[in-house]
Amino acid sequence: MDIETNLLALWRDHFPIPQLDAHKYDRGHAVIFGAPELCGATRLAASACSRIGAGLVTVLARQHVNVYRAALPADVMVKECDIEDLSYPRVMLGGAGGINSHYRDTLLKNPLQIRRVFDAGAIPNQSEWSHLDRECILTPHQGEFDRVFFEINGSPRERAKLAARASGAVIILKGAQTFIAHPDGRIAIYNSPNPYLAKAGTGDVLAGFVTGLLAQSMPIFEAACSAVWIHGEAGRRRGAGLTACDLEFEVPEILKEIINA
Repeated sequence: MDIETNLLALWRDHFPIPQLDAHKYDRGHAVIFGAPELCGATRLAASACSRIGAGLVTVLARQHVNVYRAALPADVMVKECDIEDLSYPRVMLGGAGGINSHYRDTLLKNPLQIRRVFDAGAIPNQSEWSHLDRECILTPHQGEFDRVFFEINGSPRERAKLAARASGAVIILKGAQTFIAHPDGRIAIYNSPNPYLAKAGTGDVLAGFVTGLLAQSMPIFEAACSAVWIHGEAGRRRGAGLTACDLEFEVPEILKEIINA
């Protein structure tokens, strides 16, 4: 299967547009597991998830609960419970800033059979791939990819495609060129290098974008492609001097343009 260029036309027809009578659960409940140490990464992911349209975002935390409550936007809930105690969660994200063993176990075993996003240290090793399925997205940068998929060789394009097939999950291999690969062989490239995105926290924002679009029931490959495109477009518009926190503030105008298109 030929590689596709990740442009608006690739996924625009699948992009979620809220109905006039929609309520928050129609737009999806996203659950993000709070990092035990790097709280800022979780904050970036949760805020980005809400900004891109998830109807409800909950951070589950077992450490630094008061820090999360003070630092997160007012529309993001913080709870100390398990995911089974929440109302209608549709997707969960783990690994933004780290993840404790209890929530990592929840992410792998998926007791509610919902969609999942694995970022950074939560990305499963080969012995854990049996827990994955085609409604999962893994978001490694090159170093994380090399750690997990060390047996897979070739160009970044070939490695992303083989990793998706081997793991059974959608792969977003982040870099100057970002590859999005589905286990069924589909693969797309976002080829707009931006050195200003080489900044701590930008990957957490991308994970939040992915999670927010999955919460809104967007098809998984198209959700991955659109999150990468929006992330890159936000970085292009912000340009020199951007920090990870800046990216979400470009999103409202980008969303308006997508919807109007």
